Amino acid sequence: MSTLTHFDAQGQAHMVDVADKAHTKRVGVATGRIVMLPATLTLIQSGTAKKGDVLGIARIAGIQAAKKTSDLIPLCHPLALTRVAVVFAMDETTHSVQCTATVETVGQTGVEMEALTAVQVALLTIYDMCKAVDRGMTMTDVHLLEKHGGKSGSYVAG
Repeated sequence: MSTLTHFDAQGQAHMVDVADKAHTKRVGVATGRIVMLPATLTLIQSGTAKKGDVLGIARIAGIQAAKKTSDLIPLCHPLALTRVAVVFAMDETTHSVQCTATVETVGQTGVEMEALTAVQVALLTIYDMCKAVDRGMTMTDVHLLEKHGGKSGSYVAG
């Protein structure tokens, strides 16, 4: 098993030194969903929520979050992102909205945290915009689907 990289030999937290790592194309894809009452999903689908276009605002929130990940997660490196895509799929069977974020850069460290942060904040935004009608919404199943690039190569969830 690998060692934790955010601790030095004395066990102190530190930012990982990536200076000697190669610049490669890095891709991170994460997903998660928010489960809600059927009427809440209908409200989102109809575009008649009081606060406006729920998924449009959540998409922008997810993109913003990916860009600000290093401000939120203390040991993340600030990155120049080359692409952030946030997409939603509504599922009437489970009364949920699935969010998938794809984040890309060319750099020395991966973008998994940016993809995960984008998903979480997009889902939180859906919650915020719909909480007046459904406080029981549940965010669930947030996880990394895949990552590519760097010395460790690719990871695809099984």
